[in-house]
Amino acid sequence: MGQKVHPYGFRLGTLYGWQSNWISERRYAPQLHEDVKIRRFIKKKLFHAGISKVVIDRTGEKVVVNIHTARPGILIGKRGAEVEALRSELATFSDKKEIFINIKEIRKAELDAQLVAENVALQLERRVAFRRAMKKAVTSTMKFGAAGMRIQ
Repeated sequence: MGQKVHPYGFRLGTLYGWQSNWISERRYAPQLHEDVKIRRFIKKKLFHAGISKVVIDRTGEKVVVNIHTARPGILIGKRGAEVEALRSELATFSDKKEIFINIKEIRKAELDAQLVAENVALQLERRVAFRRAMKKAVTSTMKFGAAGMRIQ
């Protein structure tokens, strides 16, 4: 049986960047677990905001969380109130570090694989016919200019 290469790992460094940008020799495991907790918390709490990915950068005592979202208005809230609340909640995960949050908008959400997959999953949870959900996702993605699409 042949050895399969994960598609994300195969393209890592050339087409895609890393999800965590930092290096640590002593505190590697705690920081990695901290990153996983931050990502899970953000995805769970802000699922309705259409979050595609969360990239975490660390330099010294500073943690920068870049959130790529399809709906930044929901994430920011009125006058940035939601961002401040999120920053204070994320401060509980990291010990004595400054947390900065950058919100980056995804202009064409129909071309983002993660968002399309979450949309199809949400439709299936609402008991929409699976063939209809998949065909609708494929046609809308192809209309926005995707070169191709595969749903498994």
